[in-house]
Amino acid sequence: MSAAPSIAHLGLIAGKGIYPVLLARAARAAGVKRLSLIAFDAETDPALRDLADEVETLRVGQLGALISFFRKHGVRQAVMAGQITPGRLFDLKPDLKAFLLLAKLRERNAETIFGAVADELAKAGTELLPATTFLEECLAPAGPIAGPKLKRSQLEDAAFGFRIAKEMARLDVGQSVVVKRGTVLAVEAFEGTDAALQRGGELGRGGSTLVKVSKPNQDFRFDVPVIGPRTLEGASASGIAVIGCEAGRTLLLDRDRVLALAGERKITLIGLPLPE
Repeated sequence: MSAAPSIAHLGLIAGKGIYPVLLARAARAAGVKRLSLIAFDAETDPALRDLADEVETLRVGQLGALISFFRKHGVRQAVMAGQITPGRLFDLKPDLKAFLLLAKLRERNAETIFGAVADELAKAGTELLPATTFLEECLAPAGPIAGPKLKRSQLEDAAFGFRIAKEMARLDVGQSVVVKRGTVLAVEAFEGTDAALQRGGELGRGGSTLVKVSKPNQDFRFDVPVIGPRTLEGASASGIAVIGCEAGRTLLLDRDRVLALAGERKITLIGLPLPE
């Protein structure tokens, strides 16, 4: 993932959460003069409207309208940031273009759907950039990042959790696991990271380790592993003592707040795998 290119006009397809807001602010700071925003009903933070030059609000599934909006405003490069509530991918009300796209898919999951959307955008003249564009400095480094120094047993759990999480990601089950003393307490699946860390933390009764990784062929245009303030707050509430994330492939969202929370809650944040 290279440094952000020089872009004067950016299209932003914004899901929920603070991620799209932070990306929009970073894009403006990097010199983006014009921002064309695609927002979604009941998903996108209303605060984004103040950062955009033009806005189109759509239902999830209105692919034809999305492409028409970008074509109308001359958007040649775009970024997709923020989640869409997973259940909405199974309750789509697609327009004709989206219906025809979905009909061609042998498997329907976030990766195949968004990958096909990216292909359709490219055909219409809009390149979908990595979702880390303008936020490269927030990618996790390898080694200790914040929080207390780890004990040997915790380092061993972090390494063990990394191996298990990478295997689960390879199988496309999930990208996070919670472990303690060499035992897997929870594996993330469709319910997401927050639910997995809560379940694993409760089973571990304090002192557990959460590890989050990327898939072997992660498509960073629409799927970026993220550790944000909500992750730290959920970990603290669930008794998680260590959060390991894959270095160079995990975004520390709202980085300064994440580091501050790690110190306040005495949670160790570490980039994996560790340097030799």
